[in-house]
Amino acid sequence: MSATIEVQIPDIGDFDEVEVIELLVRPGDTVAPEQSLITVESDKASMEIPSSAAGVVRELRVKLGDKVSKGSVVLVLESADAATPGAAATAAPSAPAPAPTPAPAPAPAPAPAPAPAPAAAAPAAVVAPATSSPVPAEVRQPPLTLEPGEIVAVVKPHASPSVRQFARELGVDLHRVRGTGPKQRVMHDDVRAYVKGAIAQAVAPAPAAAPASAPAGAGLGLLPWPKVDFAKYGPIESRPLPRIRKVSGANLHRNWVMIPHVTNHDDADITELEAFRVQLNRENEKSGVKLTMLAFLIKACVSALQRFPEFNASLDGDALVLKRYFHIGFAADTPNGLVVPVVRDADQKGILQIARETAELAAKARDGKLAPGDMQGGCFSISSLGGIGGTYFTPIVNAPEVAILGVCRSATRPVWDGQQFAPRLILPLSLSYDHRVIDGAAAARFNAHLAQVLADFRRVLL
Repeated sequence: MSATIEVQIPDIGDFDEVEVIELLVRPGDTVAPEQSLITVESDKASMEIPSSAAGVVRELRVKLGDKVSKGSVVLVLESADAATPGAAATAAPSAPAPAPTPAPAPAPAPAPAPAPAPAAAAPAAVVAPATSSPVPAEVRQPPLTLEPGEIVAVVKPHASPSVRQFARELGVDLHRVRGTGPKQRVMHDDVRAYVKGAIAQAVAPAPAAAPASAPAGAGLGLLPWPKVDFAKYGPIESRPLPRIRKVSGANLHRNWVMIPHVTNHDDADITELEAFRVQLNRENEKSGVKLTMLAFLIKACVSALQRFPEFNASLDGDALVLKRYFHIGFAADTPNGLVVPVVRDADQKGILQIARETAELAAKARDGKLAPGDMQGGCFSISSLGGIGGTYFTPIVNAPEVAILGVCRSATRPVWDGQQFAPRLILPLSLSYDHRVIDGAAAARFNAHLAQVLADFRRVLL
């Protein structure tokens, strides 16, 4: 007998009302367990929702742009158990039934058609300032002179919630922004380019030739991005960016552009701490928990955050939100890119517990099994290159946090102790911070306190 199964959105952490940005199956498709069905996106990341069972898609219950949360029904499956010879016979007459379902597909087709029209019209309107004042360029008449049929066919712009919020903050109508992402998706850079282009036209309307070559310049006054046929110089291989890199790349770009970064560098003498760590690992060899320097760094950072609370904060408009909890994120290197798992309530945990938790989170990150909740709620982040090398670098602040600590590989250096040079193990520290919230003097004090704690870990108790 045929059986139907409703596939629902599983537990996706603290995310609620996430937007459906991609449909990966359609009625009539056969899916296997764990096969991706849809892609949803929050303001932090996008994720694919897998199927909990195998079967044939009978009905899709969601469409692009829908908001879903835990328990929302994605689609209805006809159980694969029904695919017996008898069931196949009954399936044949029912095959036409899904046929009408794709029929609505042509219906939305006219909708995307008008959408590029306003977007394409916007660059055309830019030519107007060549013969008129900047005011008409700012008003941008084309959206106001659409045909009645086109107004009825207005389509919701393809953009993530964070892009929509960003556009609202800048007062930008997303219908007027041309998307450069997949499927004409509007990205943060598209909104910035639109705003900068409008400002450039208002401030300097004279150059009429610039808009003519604006398809790649987007009003920024920059040369177009070079188009190069790399294949004519030698063998090449083209591969798509992993989804993690796409999402993290956009976030990093936003953070670097929007946050005024300053980085303070310092050194910490960890000679005694490293000896203590090695001793503990030797004593707890049978416990299965390996103490890494990261566990000590997390605990030391908690001490510094308690001493300097402005580092444990976030900007919310004109207000500074000071947090009374201490959730520390750490950058984990995975085959698909960097992710930042979060150790919660690090102030309430011991070194061994933190070491165990960081090891478990790092293993989940490498296996691609981190849940969204594992990467949320961070107050402060640590990016450690200790196992690779280097001396100092400039980590990018992980918004909405206001600071991040970068550490490199420790090295033995000769240090003058007042009487002679002695070999000491030195750990380089690089503290990047949001200069809108933190001054240079506060950053220097934070790093100095951190170095003191690492040099004598008994200070954690103070």
